[in-house]
Amino acid sequence: MEQNEEREQRISNGPLVDAYGKEEIAMGWFYYLEGACSFPFSAVCRCERAISPLLFKDEVEVIGLGPENECENEIFVEIQWKPRPLAVPLMQIQPTKATEKTLEAVKDWHYWVAQGYEY
Repeated sequence: MEQNEEREQRISNGPLVDAYGKEEIAMGWFYYLEGACSFPFSAVCRCERAISPLLFKDEVEVIGLGPENECENEIFVEIQWKPRPLAVPLMQIQPTKATEKTLEAVKDWHYWVAQGYEY
């Protein structure tokens, strides 16, 4: 994926500002997404993952971020799933009906991961 300077700058000055270690980067992303995303929002599964029951193009309602302790290695979001919420990787879903700020924040995460960056 080609580097996007505007997005790189927003990420550097947002979730990664003053974040130097793995834990600080993870928490930076968690709090950035918590503040930027308006829940609930509609989304679609963009890829299948072995750790998730979602199938390609499944439509879901994202109701919040996953628990903080589950987001130490990857960002998870909670979806409404049968009788209780289920946490799935944010990389697995694409918002379909969400605020502009939510769309931008999710795109920031997708971009960051696609660039090969990690905690």
